[in-house]
Amino acid sequence: MDLLKGVRVLDLTRLYPGPFCTMLMADMGAEVIKVESPGEGDYMRDMGPPGEKFSLYFSNLNRNKKSISLNLKTEEAVELFLRLAARADVVVDGFRPGVVAALGIGYEQVKRVAPDIVYCSISGYGQDGPYRERAGHDINYMAIAGILGISGQEDGPPLFPGIQVGDVGGGALMALTAILGALFARSCGRGGSYLDVSMLDGLISWLPMPVADLSAGREVARGRAMLNGGLACYDVYRTADGCYMSLGALEPKFWAEFCRGAGREELIERQYETNQRALKKEVEDIFASRTRKEWEEIFNQFDACCEPVLTLQEMTEHPQVVSRGMIADSSPAFPFKVSGQKLPSAGIAPVLGQHTVELLMEIGLTDDELDRLEKQGILRKG
Repeated sequence: MDLLKGVRVLDLTRLYPGPFCTMLMADMGAEVIKVESPGEGDYMRDMGPPGEKFSLYFSNLNRNKKSISLNLKTEEAVELFLRLAARADVVVDGFRPGVVAALGIGYEQVKRVAPDIVYCSISGYGQDGPYRERAGHDINYMAIAGILGISGQEDGPPLFPGIQVGDVGGGALMALTAILGALFARSCGRGGSYLDVSMLDGLISWLPMPVADLSAGREVARGRAMLNGGLACYDVYRTADGCYMSLGALEPKFWAEFCRGAGREELIERQYETNQRALKKEVEDIFASRTRKEWEEIFNQFDACCEPVLTLQEMTEHPQVVSRGMIADSSPAFPFKVSGQKLPSAGIAPVLGQHTVELLMEIGLTDDELDRLEKQGILRKG
């Protein structure tokens, strides 16, 4: 893709949120330069199932990028970074607040050499507030955002999904949205920007409907609201073979289709009755009467918003997933299609320091200087 062709990104992030954000930018054609320490680099290189040169987790988060290895705790490496930043359009960091400024590569320092830079900091709680320096992970951000509090069965504990919602949704995608908006503003002559992206803030922004219910005095409790199990027409049900079906028949027309498919048309008028527990028990019994495969075959004939709960392996074989090419070379593919553009290839992730020589020669360093800096532990040539 060439949507972001000509955009150069210095990527100071590691692990999940930042690398996912910058990988999407690389997929869209940006030149993404991953800046890593000479020793271990991004921790994700050694986490998860091993690949040929590094972990598959790292491969699936860092395709189509370049890698430069600099010891940013040294003055010479900081000076080299700033020289690279002077030629960049975007800097993304994922450190705790204050760290990049202490190193000498924060927004104010970079802005001196690149006045129009778009600089994005991704953190758990943001650059200010009492939690600004507090450690956290995805589960903690979901907990404070109230998302865990409204997730799960009414009489059960809070449940969390099997993916990193805060990292990806609250962090990576919010950062990407902000960066693209800032690049557009810059292209209109409004200069660069500093972007403060908090994963907690991002998650809270996903709650317009629950917050509206709260403001209206409605109960927003686990397993009792419209979209978290409070309605019989919107829930997950166990089948006769121990598998599950998802039912999302919120609109009356879809509920009517479900009732017809289930052979229980007398339930059509009961969709929003007050006693949802009694109705849900009847729907539970309906699903428990057949296997998942049998229900799939039935609801392939009815427009009822009723689909099987798949395993990951089953997902990779699903005809819609296969048709859209969403799994390529053991990696999720780029998620949207653009007219006139080919889908980006799966690409490969870089070896640590693979592009150090190329990038530093571009700003005038010689072989002798590179050898000296490597011996001093200031960089790694790859």
